[in-house]
Amino acid sequence: MKTILVTGAAGFIGFKTCELLLNSGHKVVGIDNLNWYYDIRLKNYRLNQLKKYENFKFFKADIENIKHIEKIFKANKPEAVINLAARAGVRYSMENPFVYMTTNATGTLNLLELCRKNKIKKFVLASTSSLYAGQKMPFKETLPVNTPISPYAASKKAAEAMCYSYHYLYGLDITIVRYFTVYGPAGRPDMSIFRFIKWIDEEHPIELFGDGSQSRDFTYVDDIAKGTIKGLKKVGFKVINLGGDSPHKLSYCIKLIEKYLGIKAKIKKLPFHIADIKATWADITEARKTLKWEPTIGIEEGIKRTVEWYVENKSWLKHIKL
Repeated sequence: MKTILVTGAAGFIGFKTCELLLNSGHKVVGIDNLNWYYDIRLKNYRLNQLKKYENFKFFKADIENIKHIEKIFKANKPEAVINLAARAGVRYSMENPFVYMTTNATGTLNLLELCRKNKIKKFVLASTSSLYAGQKMPFKETLPVNTPISPYAASKKAAEAMCYSYHYLYGLDITIVRYFTVYGPAGRPDMSIFRFIKWIDEEHPIELFGDGSQSRDFTYVDDIAKGTIKGLKKVGFKVINLGGDSPHKLSYCIKLIEKYLGIKAKIKKLPFHIADIKATWADITEARKTLKWEPTIGIEEGIKRTVEWYVENKSWLKHIKL
């Protein structure tokens, strides 16, 4: 049983990662600033699930505030850190690039420095498949990712680079996990699956950027959380893809949602966004080899579970702003 500090604990992936750690008997110290990037009611819903566990401690704090975070480190003495706190979203990063750098890059630096000072040797960083824009698929970790096309991707690249510096200089054992389009129950309302379900159910036209032929390597949140936890393994320094290993077109996902809701979608097509990429597909050879991980929930089952969760919680989800 270890004490693991998880940042972004009230976030989509952070919540599920904390839940799995707690169910495994670990003590979890959760940090989240509960910002208003999207509707706070979803974050409070997740956080309330975690507060039921006796082995969970929560601190409302921002990883940009190193003095506040340092007090939490000293009081709780974590043995490892999983950094899931981040400003996410390609499109919004173009509107407010500064906060992406201060949270994703400087915030990561703060945590690395506190690990160094407190002699915490294990650090896991959540990164993104957005770094692979323009590369040949399937995306492999050895591909050069030196030309990010959004402030979001650039800030994550900066965080990855700082991680390597701290591994090289101070011997921190670091796993960087690059996520591929995560979805599932209690997901982010700015992500396509959540938005499509809500729009179709409310018979509101779907806002579809492009013609729906773009594909994503959708990965169910439980699988992502399990892979993230496996990243606590001692690896030296590794970048590892966590993806579904089976890209699907957005048009297919819409058909699945229509099927499980029993409602036909209305679609409003918009121009394809300049900072988006046409397709993603993870090569997960490294994850299988190093972490003994691979996804277990396919897109059909994953969307079915997500729709069922939505229907069960529709009484309050109808008030969630997209």
